[in-house]
Amino acid sequence: MEKTLKFEHNGFLRRMKSMLKVDFRRMFRSKVFYIVVACALLVPVLMTVMMTMMDGMESVNQQTGEITIIEAPESVWEFIGTLPTDNGGAAAGGGMDVMSMCNINMVFMGAAVFICLFISEDFRCGYAKNLFTVRPGKSDYVISKTAAGFVCGALMLVGYFIGTLLGGAISGLSFELVGFSVFNIIMCILAKIFLMLVFISIFVIVSIAAKQRTWLSICGSLGAGMLLFMTVSMITPLNSTAIHLFLCLAGGALFAVGLGAVSGVILNKSSLV
Repeated sequence: MEKTLKFEHNGFLRRMKSMLKVDFRRMFRSKVFYIVVACALLVPVLMTVMMTMMDGMESVNQQTGEITIIEAPESVWEFIGTLPTDNGGAAAGGGMDVMSMCNINMVFMGAAVFICLFISEDFRCGYAKNLFTVRPGKSDYVISKTAAGFVCGALMLVGYFIGTLLGGAISGLSFELVGFSVFNIIMCILAKIFLMLVFISIFVIVSIAAKQRTWLSICGSLGAGMLLFMTVSMITPLNSTAIHLFLCLAGGALFAVGLGAVSGVILNKSSLV
């Protein structure tokens, strides 16, 4: 009786499922993943407590003699997004004050560190070279890394939100909703989560271009991310609606597809070492 060998076709969905399984297993076993998520949770707690303790303190400029009085935030929501004004718009200053720089939007830059370390390790240890020898589809790699980074970034945003609520409760900050509702806050957080996909796509393409040079990927990712950082507070204010959510979702999808395709081209055209 003759036995015939059957080679099962390894389609895109099957390859993608296998790639995602490997990357998510590696991510959840990575110490860096738990460190960045823990930092996202603890940083707002420390910030709210320290800023509350420093309320009213004076600092003197030794050169000019100018006295600056430190003022603590009045509302816990200042750590989440830009407070709307009485006319329903964004707060004056376009998000250029200290609180707009040192709020939940910092998480977007923190996600760059995870992506850069996660991808550069693949090229440093030879995992990427062995992977592409067995799996020729480099687009699978890009999609998988983008998905893993997006999940990590989303968990960091959720962790920062929880940490802000804990820090606000400890510091006795106001939880009063003025000019926005719980629905607006939910839309704000979800919009930031989908907007994270834009930043993750940028970080992935920079990390793939830098390969094993971690320092270069981190510097390049932070530099590229800062170009869009100042727009985050305007795109995702505290009084966000479904329109903000849709715009962030559409933008994230466009960036993921467009920059993902460019990342695949870079992998195909460049050396893997």
